[in-house]
Amino acid sequence: MTWSGFLAFLIASFLLAMVPGVGTAMLLRQAIRGGRRGALATMAGMEVGVAVWAVAAGLGLSVLLVASEVAYQGLRIVGVCVLVWFGIKALFGRHEHTETAVTAGSGFRSGLVVNLANPKLAVFAISFLPQFVSPDAPNWVLLALAGLWVAIDTVWYLLVIAMLTRVMGWLRRAEIRTRLERFSGAVLIALGIRLALEA
Repeated sequence: MTWSGFLAFLIASFLLAMVPGVGTAMLLRQAIRGGRRGALATMAGMEVGVAVWAVAAGLGLSVLLVASEVAYQGLRIVGVCVLVWFGIKALFGRHEHTETAVTAGSGFRSGLVVNLANPKLAVFAISFLPQFVSPDAPNWVLLALAGLWVAIDTVWYLLVIAMLTRVMGWLRRAEIRTRLERFSGAVLIALGIRLALEA
């Protein structure tokens, strides 16, 4: 990999991390329900999920998922169900106004499940990482890029959590928390529907 290719990888990774999506919606919901601790636990779970798909792509394993229509569609259905389930809970569930609403364990599991059940993340990993290395590059190069991708993603979400923490006093207001949680629930359901409608 050339230095220009490495720099392009860094820039692309940061830009991709900044695009709002499932992760941003989940972090917002968990920060509202569990404060900074809940958001950090959720981020940890999300990044473990990203790492699984990134390493699988580095080893060439996620190609099997893309090659198998049944496996891909099965994972897509699971992903839709997970997103819609979390969205329904946020939109229509009981809104507890205490930070104990999210434990470290439940936050971690939520973030992990959301990313492991995301087939688009697997497809993205195999299309994103290899374009920055030559076809004959050894596996360790892709694995190193996978680790760096996870690190960059983590840095961005830490910045998001830091920004949410600065307005935590405002987020703790009961009316604001309820409205934002319902908003995050609607976003998750919309993302689930979009995933369901994709071919």
